[in-house]
Amino acid sequence: MTAPRARVARRPVHGVLLLDKPLKWSSNEALQKVKWLMRAEKAGHTGTLDPLATGVLPLCFGAATKFSQLQLDADKVYAAVAQLGVKTSTADAEGEVIEVRTVNVTEQDLASVVLRFTGKIGQTPPMHSALKKDGKALYEYARAGLVVERSAREVTIYELKAALENIDNATAALQMTVKCSKGTYIRTLAEDIGEALGCGASLSALRRIETGGFHVSQCVSLALLEAMTDEERLNCLLPVACLLHDHTVVTLDAQNAGRFLSGVRRRGAWPDAEQVAVYGPMPLGQPGAGCLLGTAHIKAGELIPVRLLSPPEIEQMNRDREDLREKVNHEQ
Repeated sequence: MTAPRARVARRPVHGVLLLDKPLKWSSNEALQKVKWLMRAEKAGHTGTLDPLATGVLPLCFGAATKFSQLQLDADKVYAAVAQLGVKTSTADAEGEVIEVRTVNVTEQDLASVVLRFTGKIGQTPPMHSALKKDGKALYEYARAGLVVERSAREVTIYELKAALENIDNATAALQMTVKCSKGTYIRTLAEDIGEALGCGASLSALRRIETGGFHVSQCVSLALLEAMTDEERLNCLLPVACLLHDHTVVTLDAQNAGRFLSGVRRRGAWPDAEQVAVYGPMPLGQPGAGCLLGTAHIKAGELIPVRLLSPPEIEQMNRDREDLREKVNHEQ
């Protein structure tokens, strides 16, 4: 009989951890494991990676979950391998082989097809995906043996680099690097390119190497996290503000910061801006340009709140920053 897992005393944790998601783990499984290791009260991921995929999976903790949508909407970069001549029921290596074809593809053929799949293209979401129809994920219909109608969606392939490998034998493959917009299914892209080449294809490997400015070189593996001490894990966290790196910055004085946190619009000589990161003054004695209050947009000189941090969240983040500063000073 398996012993029950000991209860973990949860705590407020705020920040972003860049995980290199391991193969065969779902995004939620990886999230729950890291949440348990961090003893965090609140956590969420920033978009699903298939179990077949590895690579950058930003995990948001505490206050960072308020801005996770920004990563969902971000552009992505993938490295992928498609097996040519083999079609599967899921368009990837997890499905059953449904057709095998002869591969007769030249570099000229590939160059022509790459042009067709660069820019704005239409994609029909695969049945084996988490996209919902009538309240149910498409994969639930697929598991029941049902195929439902799906509308094609427009996505953008900003850059597609592709190269043929082992083209003269049974392991013919297509190596791809894809920079794309949100909502792009690389499985579907591989399958569609295979059809355009006349031989069919299915995805055999997928690695997300960049999302929203975060690169896989910045990530930590799950195995390494497990081997760390509690303090070392906390030191892996990036500040919440890292999710807002491309936002216009507005810093308010103490009086206006308090009103902004109450949801009140502020007026100022600011140009219009769609995405604004708003900061207030740091607590007395703490260095830094300011403490994050939330996000906003500016229209006609008005700073309009969008997502706000709570005073307890701000207090905890300031306390964590002060603790880190004292630790660094002590070590020096």
